[in-house]
Amino acid sequence: LLRLSPDEHLARRVQALAQARQRNAGLEDLAVRTPYFCSGCPHNSSTRVPEGSRAYAGIGCHYMVQWMDRETEGFTQMGGEGANWIGEAPFSTRRHVFQNLGDGTYNHSGSLALRFARASGVDITYKILFNDAVAMTGGQSVEGGLTVDRIARQVAAEGVARIAVVTDEPLKYPADIGWPRGTTIHARTDLDAIQRELAETCGTSVLIFDQTCAAEKRRRRKHGTMPDPGKRVFINERVCEGCGDCGVTSNCVSVQPLETEFGRKRRIDQSSCNFDFSCMEGFCPSFVTLHGARPKAASPNILQDLPSDLPTPIVPALTAQPYAILVAGTGGTGVVTLGALLGMAAHLDGKGCGVIDMAGLAQKGGSVASHVRLAATPDDIHAIRIASEDADLVLGCDLMVAGSRKVLATMRAGRTHVLAATSEVLPGEFTRQPDYKMPTHRLMDAIRHASDDNVRFLDADALSNALFGQTMAANMLLLGHAWQSGLVPLSESALHRAIVLNGEAVTLNLAAFAWGRRIAAEPESVAPLLDAASPRSPKAQTLDELIARRAAILSEYQNEAYADRYRAAVAGIAQAENTRTPVHTELTEAVARYLFKLMAIKDEYEVARLYTDGEFAKTIGAQFDGVTRLEFHFAPPLLSRSQNGGRPRKWTFGPWMHPLLRGLAAMRWLRGTPFDLFGRTQDRRAERADLAEYEGMLAEIAARLDKDTHATCVALASLPEKIRGYGVVRAEHRATVAPERQRLLARLRADAAAPLTAE
Repeated sequence: LLRLSPDEHLARRVQALAQARQRNAGLEDLAVRTPYFCSGCPHNSSTRVPEGSRAYAGIGCHYMVQWMDRETEGFTQMGGEGANWIGEAPFSTRRHVFQNLGDGTYNHSGSLALRFARASGVDITYKILFNDAVAMTGGQSVEGGLTVDRIARQVAAEGVARIAVVTDEPLKYPADIGWPRGTTIHARTDLDAIQRELAETCGTSVLIFDQTCAAEKRRRRKHGTMPDPGKRVFINERVCEGCGDCGVTSNCVSVQPLETEFGRKRRIDQSSCNFDFSCMEGFCPSFVTLHGARPKAASPNILQDLPSDLPTPIVPALTAQPYAILVAGTGGTGVVTLGALLGMAAHLDGKGCGVIDMAGLAQKGGSVASHVRLAATPDDIHAIRIASEDADLVLGCDLMVAGSRKVLATMRAGRTHVLAATSEVLPGEFTRQPDYKMPTHRLMDAIRHASDDNVRFLDADALSNALFGQTMAANMLLLGHAWQSGLVPLSESALHRAIVLNGEAVTLNLAAFAWGRRIAAEPESVAPLLDAASPRSPKAQTLDELIARRAAILSEYQNEAYADRYRAAVAGIAQAENTRTPVHTELTEAVARYLFKLMAIKDEYEVARLYTDGEFAKTIGAQFDGVTRLEFHFAPPLLSRSQNGGRPRKWTFGPWMHPLLRGLAAMRWLRGTPFDLFGRTQDRRAERADLAEYEGMLAEIAARLDKDTHATCVALASLPEKIRGYGVVRAEHRATVAPERQRLLARLRADAAAPLTAE
């Protein structure tokens, strides 16, 4: 290269870049797993600011707030929190800002920044996020024995204008704590009001948000040093409207979608739930708490009678050329543990091994990768990190991570084998975008392209849940599947011994490894496992079945005459579509789905019926053991007064509510009569107006339908899909749909009035 002229050197570089671009042409990032606050994380709640306010991020987990809709911007070096505002304040029209500051950073150097702000006289509120752990780097304890009251006394000594403590347990502090004069203690639900008060305070004020890190709580419960709350949150999917208000309220990534015949609903991932319970604050009656509940455990037969007659695979032989395994997934699901197990197994086999974990903020729901190099001897390993086109095996524990640019770039056609989980675990964006969908098929196509179709896909989460009642064994299923497929150059005995030495859920992990082997050796055994795990009836396969199923539900909802009204309306649209656009059925299907949605409004009678007709009890019994008490969370229209920006207050009702619900369900014949007390509320009147407007619109659709207006008619008929939720949530959605309805109606009328042109 040194003998090349500058022009020749440049030409070589351009050629190399062109080859790299061609090689990676299909490797764009289709989706990205951004680190996110854990459910129950103190930063999740505390980094919210009142509307119109602004906040600055700092160094720590709360840095991630900049990726979210929290009106937070900028960051500084550790110890510089607030310094940027000190410089900006004299030139800004804004009077006050909030500055986030973690307890570890406060102890390290942040107290000096607070002193600087106090001396400068700017109006600023430091939100000291006391989460009882250095959460970002592994949950270490904060050195120096800091406590909330000690911080309060320190900042009081600096002369701050106001101190407020917000906590999830306001009564936990001993009575003899020497709080500084003027310090007030508040519940977490009062955070917004306290922040508004502090925003009007002149000078430097301090809000101490006291709540233990959710990830640390999970660790402590796992090791028995923190008690389990003894209850679970469950969503009645038939009551759920799929509005997503629970995700917006809690910002919780354990609230996952549940795709059903009646649309997308919500479910709680019990394997990742941090027991924060803030999702119940969403304005929805589908949430119940189950005291004493435990998710159904794996049967003893599954854990003990392990498959033993499987053929022994031929595993790759380790030579002087190292064997590279990339384990890619989501933080908190055991990806790093899988890399450590491979390293220990190699050590037990007398092989060389190197492991590097690319974690960062992965424990907060972001991407994590474990780079594993295996070789005959340690001297054969010169670099551990797996570079471009260098992987022999990719274990994709999460499809979104496995389909990311960095992981795809490690694959090479003819060399790399890929085993990827297809389970759709949606990222944090789903909490703010209820209709967010993973580009699953595009991700799978990208993996096929990068590996030259040398890939196997497995719904590991569903299989793990079917076998063991939880998803945490999914990664071990993948490892067992990969070993049985002859893709892991280690002995079975060494892998078993590594699992035992790890000491965590040994029986479960050994069983998962064995069942992963069986699924690889006997793939036909997968379908029965998944069918047995699904308590829901299969989706309707034909349009006639879809209509018949909904008509039967409407008969139970009200009466047979009500069902006949539905059948007649759908039949009228079907006749018009068959006559004018005979090759299409999309309009009939849309009307069948969404007329039903508007006719089967989940009013008080229907919610009561869906809780007491027996199906809900069967679902609870199929998924949980040990339920001792069930609680409902409702906002009765005749009892609840508006709060929190116009939302009625939710109340908790015990098991005594069940007979009342049965009685209310039996009274559904009152619906629509002069004796229907609930029918006089604003919500019920608005819902009846929605139905009347939709039925009137169907008449216009039938009159104006032709091949040119068909697409517009389908869009109009599908609009009720966007009107979801209960009460104020539904009203908000209704308001956003109104302009779109007017736009589509205007287009339909214009297209129908346009003269036909000769083809």
